[in-house]
Formats: sequence, structure tokens, C-alpha cells
Amino acid sequence: MKIIFAGTPEFAVPALQALIAAGHDIVMVLTQPDRPSGRGMKLKASPVKQLALTHQIEVFQPETLKDPVVQARIAVVNADVMIVAAYGLIIPSAVLDMPRYGCYNIHASLLPRWRGAAPIQRALLAGDSETGVTIMEVVPALDAGAMVSRGVLPIGERDTAQTLHDALAELGAKLMVEAMQKLARDGSLPATPQDETLVTYAHKLEKSEAAIDWQQPAAEICRKVRAFNPFPVAHTWLDGEICRLWMASHSPGNGKPGEITGFDEAGILVACGEGLLRIEELQMPGGKRMAANDFLRGRSLQPGQSFGA
Repeated sequence: MKIIFAGTPEFAVPALQALIAAGHDIVMVLTQPDRPSGRGMKLKASPVKQLALTHQIEVFQPETLKDPVVQARIAVVNADVMIVAAYGLIIPSAVLDMPRYGCYNIHASLLPRWRGAAPIQRALLAGDSETGVTIMEVVPALDAGAMVSRGVLPIGERDTAQTLHDALAELGAKLMVEAMQKLARDGSLPATPQDETLVTYAHKLEKSEAAIDWQQPAAEICRKVRAFNPFPVAHTWLDGEICRLWMASHSPGNGKPGEITGFDEAGILVACGEGLLRIEELQMPGGKRMAANDFLRGRSLQPGQSFGA
């Protein structure tokens, strides 16, 4: 089939790669314009653009899809279907209506739970036992289209936003290839409307959310550490400096919130509003991420010292 693929970050790369490998004709890739990146703030192509160029696929990077000139360029490729994966721009109805078989999206949640910008992180923060991918029809309303297929992924005790991101990207690629095979064979994809009474919203992450409140239960703080790995990274204070926490677990115990109660083979034990947080990987300003036990060999910490001050 002739496909327009709209995507920008790493999450979208496995899907584009899988569709190419499945033999589909990717007639155009839509991706966001190159953005300044790194210390030199040089323009950097999106991961999707980089993959498209290696396969000599036409890349189009408009700032908006609302421009009639932009829409005319998209229309001329005469695509059978458009596939969207974390594109990042609003797709107007005029563009959605162009492909013969419509437009389908890879969304990293089990809709209707967690519509919106940060479904992976919100699922972790909420303590969900599972997440997944939904293939859905794209409609003008946010993540509200009817569902074509879903795949479930259990959330493990040590999963982070990064590990779930990578697993969901691969699952989404698999489900989309299967959906396109069915569409090519049958000419349509049966879809089930979402139950609007079950909708929850995954609001965009704010950096302020990453600050640790040691009055909270250890289990909740642990989820925050894993949900904000790799961005924006949960943080607290230690000896007047920002300390970033990359991995943690929790266990029973008590003490004054923020106070170090001891150490074990896996890390630094810190009292919380309820239970103990075990800091397993951390980072100080100007330093590298390191395991807690390696950190302790270079820095003297004692029970009774406190994080958060």
C-alpha cells in the first residue's frame, strides 16, 4: 500500500522500519522540522527523518499542516493510508480525509485510559499494573478515535519510562504492520468506539513534578523515580546540591522523612512518610550516574543525614 508516515521521535522509528520491511510503499514521511540540539545548538534531524533518508524516502517537514500549499503537496502523493506515531503536530480534517482508507495512530496506552501527551509516565505514576498500545482511527478530537486493535504490556516493578517506551514502540510497530496487512487484504478495518465514561488524561509532564517530597509514601516516590527516568529525572537536595535519582525501590520501615536510616547491599535507605526508599542509582552535579554503592565509596554519608535539605 501507498503510505504517508507521520512521526518524529525514537518511539516512531520501529513502526516506520517495520512497515518498510513489510514491503509497503512509503510515499512520504512527515516529520517535524530540524531542531537545535546539543551544546552547539546545531540543527538536528529527527530520528524518523534520519531513517527515512537512509531509505531514500521523500521527507516533508512543514511547520504546520493547516497551510493550503502544504496540504496540496500532501494530496498529490495520492496515498492509500496515513499512519501517525508521535508526530507532534495537529492534523486538520482536510489532511485526514486525503488517504483512501483514512488515518491510523499508534498510541502508547490502553485507551480510553491515558489520552494525551504523557501516557507512559502517567501509567507508572498511577501505579497501573499494565499498559499497552492502541491502534486507533485518527479524528480531530484528542486520542478519541475508534480502536482497531490493542496490545497489553505488564508493568514490572523495575520498569522505567524508558524501558516501557522501548517495549511499547516495538509492540506498536508489530500491531500496525498486522493492521495494514488486514487493511490491504480486506479493504477496511473494523473499529470499536471508546467508552467515554472511562477516559483519563495523561497531562504533559512538568519539571516541577520531579521534585521529591519525602513526606509521601516510599512506594509513590519510587514510582516517581521510575516514571521520570530518563526525563525530567526525579531530584532532591543533598548537602546543598541537587541530587538526581535514577533508580530506586522501596521496603517497609520508618523514620523521619528524608533521613538516611542505613545502607544495604543495594543502596541507601531513606525514610519517607510511609516506608523506606532504597536509592540504587543517583547523580550529583557535574558527576556521572552511578550505583549507590559506588557513590558511597567516594562520599561519606552517615545514618541521620538527610536528603531534601
